[in-house]
Amino acid sequence: MDRLERLDHRFVWHPFTQMREWLRETPIVIASGKGAVLRDTRGREYLDANASIWTNLHGHRHPAITGAINRQLRKIAHSSALGLANEPASLLAARLVALARPAAAKPAATLAKVFFSDDGATALEVALRLAAESARRSGLARRPRFLSIEGAYHGDTVGAASLGQIGLFKRAGGSLQFKTDSVMAPYCYRCPHNRAQPERADAREYRRCNWECTQQVEARFDARRGKQGRYAALVVEPRIQGAAGMIAQPSGWLRRVGAIAKAHQTPIIADEVMTAFGRAGDAHAAPESLLACQVEGVAPDFVCLAKGLTGGYLPMAATLTTQRVFDLFLGEHGEHRTFFHGHSFTGNQLGASAALANLDLLQSHASRAARQRLERVLAKELATLWSLPAVGDVRRVGLVAGVELVRDWRTRAPVPTAGRVGNRVCAAMARRGVLTRPVGNVVVLMPPFCMTSAQVRRMVGALAESIAEVLPSR
Repeated sequence: MDRLERLDHRFVWHPFTQMREWLRETPIVIASGKGAVLRDTRGREYLDANASIWTNLHGHRHPAITGAINRQLRKIAHSSALGLANEPASLLAARLVALARPAAAKPAATLAKVFFSDDGATALEVALRLAAESARRSGLARRPRFLSIEGAYHGDTVGAASLGQIGLFKRAGGSLQFKTDSVMAPYCYRCPHNRAQPERADAREYRRCNWECTQQVEARFDARRGKQGRYAALVVEPRIQGAAGMIAQPSGWLRRVGAIAKAHQTPIIADEVMTAFGRAGDAHAAPESLLACQVEGVAPDFVCLAKGLTGGYLPMAATLTTQRVFDLFLGEHGEHRTFFHGHSFTGNQLGASAALANLDLLQSHASRAARQRLERVLAKELATLWSLPAVGDVRRVGLVAGVELVRDWRTRAPVPTAGRVGNRVCAAMARRGVLTRPVGNVVVLMPPFCMTSAQVRRMVGALAESIAEVLPSR
């Protein structure tokens, strides 16, 4: 090992990593990057196939974002948002509200206010605290309770983790977390109500069901109203659940569930930490929609943004909400109606400047055309994976893809998690110069928007070769 590799092993504790296993291997130490390519300290190059854990949109060292950060550095890097305003944050808030505002929405239902924070978990924390207090102040719920989707992941702060529905993470929080209700995810590939036999296609395309998943959502809302009143909010990742295993929702699911929540006068928190900024939109169907919820015409009461907000350059997050929610916190000093919550780097000038440059890029004709091209190429290359017996389902929404690995596609029999098949496939991909991480036995592909057609073919080809190596045909 070289010096940096030894220092990492000696001092660094990595997130979501079993460190005993980590210490057995020589780590890849990233030194630089440009476009969709990363380079390590040994001079090796890799394709960044998961956009640096779902954050990077336009590639590394993009001159527009780098230039915006450098220009801001010549003015000031950061000043407090407690009692002070600043130019980049004010401009960014206005841009985000305009981006999120549907043309036909009523003013009271329009997202109108932006609360800045640091990352996805803090953005969700802001939304749930605002929703809970709004429910109390509106008299809708004395003891606010939230509804989220099975397999949901919304971050690691105590509040955000309470909204999650992944057993490993729930148990880790234990008694620190508040209780929430859950409802089944629209996981077509493994849905007990899907009567279709496995085919070599995305399960959403050939499913046979009667929307039992949305019927269960309706039943859960009815049960809650009959006992203790309404939910403080329904929390959902629009169009695709990330850490649940890239569970892609069938077309119409979000619209149906959104209508149920609205009928029960329940606010919707859209966790767009991963899905926003064209990542899980559909560049062909709705090129102007940079939020995934807009593709299905759902108007949430809260939208949580992070990851791609700055193009993946700096940690920054935002929670958008309505004028109605904002007004519930207005009052005189002695009334103590203030939202007592905040972060030291709220509204950071560097992050806001990077985000403004990111939005300029995203809303340009060139970027929209590039996303459309990339979607076409990715869909075409992913189709080649159906020839592999170990591929059970290939799910793509926009520029997010999840490839579920199984023992036998004809039975959907899962591979044992103890075998770490997803990790082994990703390790084999790294040896072929492509970096990504799995979610269990689902391999994630999430290319930066600048990835070329040749790079997409190389990325998917490396995945195919690695699956064949780890799970050879019998």
